Amino acid sequence: MTEIVLFHHAHGLTRGIVAFADELRHAGHTVHTPDLFEGRTFDTVEEGVGYAGDIGFGEVVERGVRTVDGLPAELVYAGFSLGVLPAQRLAQTRAAARGALLFHACVPVSEFGARWPDGVPVQVHAMDGDPFFVGDGDIDAARALVDEAEDAELFLYPGDQHLFVDSSLSSYDADAAALLIERVLGFLTARSSGTSHG
Repeated sequence: MTEIVLFHHAHGLTRGIVAFADELRHAGHTVHTPDLFEGRTFDTVEEGVGYAGDIGFGEVVERGVRTVDGLPAELVYAGFSLGVLPAQRLAQTRAAARGALLFHACVPVSEFGARWPDGVPVQVHAMDGDPFFVGDGDIDAARALVDEAEDAELFLYPGDQHLFVDSSLSSYDADAAALLIERVLGFLTARSSGTSHG
């Protein structure tokens, strides 16, 4: 059993994010799903990003950081797109992280520290034609992370959808989502047993 903090994307804490968390819970893991938007959800990425911009992206990250106060140190931090920001920051800066799962986004390691911390495994998942992931440079940050970290994997799925794991959105891709969940569950099983994940 692994304890995970899962941060939502720019649409907010949607039914699809809750369903994803429930899949991990059904496999025996503990999953926290903090709501960084305080109950608000948005129909489009642009609306959600606009709201995040209004409150400040720094504030979004800080809200994420504050949600782990009182939780154990040995957590896996996971995030979807916008939620990668607090997940990646916590994985890089909060001691004793068990791992990181970065979905649809990745920022340069230098955003949150000089280097990726030793002993913190990480997976990055995205579609190979995702215009945000590829066009905004996240794929370059992900490849650099894989080159730098001792236990890092980048998984690219065929397609051009951004939030393909959220079953409540039109961008959902059931086949790609199923494969992603299979890989994530393998990662989490390795973290809970203390073994390394190849």
